[in-house]
Amino acid sequence: MLSEDLIKQCQKRIEPFDCEGFVYGKGPQHPAVMFVGEAPGETEINNGIPFSGRAGKHFNQYLKYLGLSRKDIYITSAVRSRPYKWEKRRGKEARKYNRTPNQKEIAAHAPILDAEIKWTNPPIIVPMGRIAYWRLLGNSPRMDEVTGVPVETAVRCLDDWEKNTYCFSTKTYAVLPIYHPAAVLYRRSLETDVYKHLDELKKLFADKM
Repeated sequence: MLSEDLIKQCQKRIEPFDCEGFVYGKGPQHPAVMFVGEAPGETEINNGIPFSGRAGKHFNQYLKYLGLSRKDIYITSAVRSRPYKWEKRRGKEARKYNRTPNQKEIAAHAPILDAEIKWTNPPIIVPMGRIAYWRLLGNSPRMDEVTGVPVETAVRCLDDWEKNTYCFSTKTYAVLPIYHPAAVLYRRSLETDVYKHLDELKKLFADKM
């Protein structure tokens, strides 16, 4: 299990940034797969359940298609707090909106993901979207170039908290990137591709069994 001392250290590290709340990763110690997202949104920080907002509905459909439930998987994200920005839209009062976490915010919570990977030792890791991919593999290709393509690779671990630098794990993992479920909300045309990628994930499950 994760150390509460580690979580407190990470929460302290993220205090200087416009982030709020904290959502724990969820799942068993020996999951069939680990899914890694970007960061929780407003719904998640209020109920403490990863992927329970609008994107979560698509994520639940993905699990159903794979024949899995949340009890079978471990779900976490690059940042465990909600990065936000104040905006005024369409004549309404200013309010907080979700935003993409920056590299310093990702590094602030990096030890949490490192510890989760070590604790669960997942047979398959699925980064969902660009931020999760960058956090784990250290580069930012076009997602349509890497989604649905499994690779056996080391993953990044935080090396120096002060310098925000990373090293790579000595162990390799089966990694299969997919689009973030929220991407389908804005580009419905991606849905067909997503299910093709899930078919590749099914094949990877079969190979790992």
